[in-house]
Amino acid sequence: MSTMKPIDETQGPAEDTQPDTSSALTRRGLLARTGATLATGALLMHGRAARAQSSVPGAHGPREGSAADTGGKVARQAHLPPGKAGRDYRPVVVPNGAKLPWKDVGGVKVFHMVAEEVEHEFAPGLKALCWGYNGHVHGPTIEVVEGDRVRFYVTNRLPASTTVHWHGILLPNGMDGVGGLNQKAIAPGETYRYEFTVRQSGTGMYHSHHDEMTQMALGMVGLFIIHPRKPVGPRVDRDFAIMLHEWRIDPGTRRPDPNEMTDFNVLTMNAKAFPGTEPMVVRKGERVRIRLGNLSAMDHHPIHLHGYQFRITETDGGRIPESAQWPETTVLVPTGSTRTIEFVADEPGDWAMHCHMTHHVMNQMGHDLPNMVGVKPQGLDAKVRPLLPGYMTMGQTGMGDMAGMHHMPMPANSIPMVGGKGPYDDITMGGMFTLLKVRDHLDGEGDPGWYTPPPGTQARLANADELRRDGIDV
Repeated sequence: MSTMKPIDETQGPAEDTQPDTSSALTRRGLLARTGATLATGALLMHGRAARAQSSVPGAHGPREGSAADTGGKVARQAHLPPGKAGRDYRPVVVPNGAKLPWKDVGGVKVFHMVAEEVEHEFAPGLKALCWGYNGHVHGPTIEVVEGDRVRFYVTNRLPASTTVHWHGILLPNGMDGVGGLNQKAIAPGETYRYEFTVRQSGTGMYHSHHDEMTQMALGMVGLFIIHPRKPVGPRVDRDFAIMLHEWRIDPGTRRPDPNEMTDFNVLTMNAKAFPGTEPMVVRKGERVRIRLGNLSAMDHHPIHLHGYQFRITETDGGRIPESAQWPETTVLVPTGSTRTIEFVADEPGDWAMHCHMTHHVMNQMGHDLPNMVGVKPQGLDAKVRPLLPGYMTMGQTGMGDMAGMHHMPMPANSIPMVGGKGPYDDITMGGMFTLLKVRDHLDGEGDPGWYTPPPGTQARLANADELRRDGIDV
C-alpha cells in the first residue's frame, strides 16, 4: 500500500500526490471541478462584459500602471498612430483663440507649452497683463485623438512656480499635475515632461494646479479636445470650442485681481468680452456642435442660444446615450465642467448666444453703484458742471444709454458697461455674449456681415391703420 503525505489545503497538494483518476467524487475533486467551472464562467462573462463595454460610447480601457494594464508591469500603455486632422477628425474652430501645435516623434504627439506673462486685450479699449501659455490667454486649445500617445514639455517663464493639471483626463496618478501631491512644482526656468496615452474622448480642460486662486484668475486655463477614434453619433459640419471665464479688472488697473470672490466685472468667452467676441459662422443646413468649458472662479453659466433648440450630447464624462439626451434652449455649465450641444442650423439669421445671468452680459459693472432708476435730476447737471466739467447724470432710466458711451471719454483701460454696434442700433449687451451667424451661402470663412431679414419677417413700427383695424387703443 502506498503512503500519501498529508495535504495542506492552504498550499495545494504535496508534490508527489497523484491526480485522482477514479470516477468517485471526492470532496476535493468536487471543489476543484466546481472552482474550475466558476472560473471559466467568470472569464467568459468578463470577456463578454469587456466586449460590451468597448462598444459603449465613452467606455475606457485599462488605466496605465493599473493591475489591468498588463499586470501593472508596463509603464507605457499601447497606443495607436497619431490621429491626423482631416483624416481622423474634423478640427474644432476656436473663435478668438489658438491651437497648440505638435510634432510626431516616433509615433508620439509632442507638444511644448510655455507658461508666461501675456498682455491680453479683452475688448477694444481693455487690456491687462495676464498669465497664460505660448503668448495666449486663454492657453491654446489642445486637440488630440483617442488612442494617441502624447508628450507635453512645460517650460515655466513665470516669476512663480506652477504645474499643469489635465482636468477630466484619465491618466496615471503621477501625471495628474497637483503640485506637492503628484509632483514637485515647476520652478521658474524649469521644464517638466508629462506623458500618457489618451484613452477617452470628449471635451476636457487644463489649468495650473499650484496656487490655483492666483494662477487661474490670471488666465492659466485652456481646453483639451479629444476626438473619438471611431466617431459616434451624427457627423457634424462645424465644431466650435468656447471657454467661459470671469475676471475682476477695475478701470485704470493693469492686472486682473485674483483675490476677488464675488464681484466679477469682466465675463468672457475665449477670453473676450462683447463687442470683442468673434461670431460663429455656419451655412444653413449644417450640423453644429458647440463645446463649452467653464473654469470661472465662482460662477456657473446658463448659456442660452436664440432661435434654436439643441440637444445636450456630452458632459465632461463623455457622450450621453441618444436615449438620454433631451432638447433645451439653455444649457447650464457648472464651474469646473464642460457641456456639449448639437443642432442643425436650419434657420438663417444673426442669433444671440449669451449667459442668461443678466450681470454677466455687462462690462466692468460694480455692485456698489447707487440705484438711480426713477431719479429726476432736473437742474442737477447744470449745478455740478462748474465743479465737474462734463458731468452727466446717468442710470435714471436704466443702463441702455450706456451703450452710446463708446464715443465718450472713458477712464483709463476701461470700456462701456454695455454696447456694440449693431445693424439698427447699439446692441445693449456686453460680457459673455456672442453671435451665431447662419447663412444660406457663404463666401469664405470670415464674418459675412449683418443679416438682412426677408421682407415681412422683421418687427417694425406699427402704423395707425393696422392699429385701428385690430382694435388696439394706444
